[in-house]
Amino acid sequence: MEDSTITREEKVALYNQLVALHPNAVMKGDTIPYTSLNGHMYSFLSKQDDLALKLPVDERVKFLEKYKTRLVENYGIIQKEYVVVPDSLLQRIEELLSYFAISYNYVNTLKPKPTPKSKKKGE
Repeated sequence: MEDSTITREEKVALYNQLVALHPNAVMKGDTIPYTSLNGHMYSFLSKQDDLALKLPVDERVKFLEKYKTRLVENYGIIQKEYVVVPDSLLQRIEELLSYFAISYNYVNTLKPKPTPKSKKKGE
């Protein structure tokens, strides 16, 4: 794994560029920027400054091998569906965009998560 040579602010800016290039993606979150669809997060920038993408198994295996990266680990837990995007790839937005689209399309195939029902006034 490479050492990070770009700052969190630069990563946030690159992540924003990436999200802006996808026609249906919307950036959410203040301290932890992320994208989600139907209640499923498909990308995020972790507190450790790692950009993570949720990929289907076949694409995940290829991505891990091609970019010599690893699965995301947060709070000591390995998130097996998420890969860490190397900084070198984050800096090549056009190349990364195809994986971002794969991530979006993958999540779009998943069953939507139920949303919590909001309480009516007076309940």
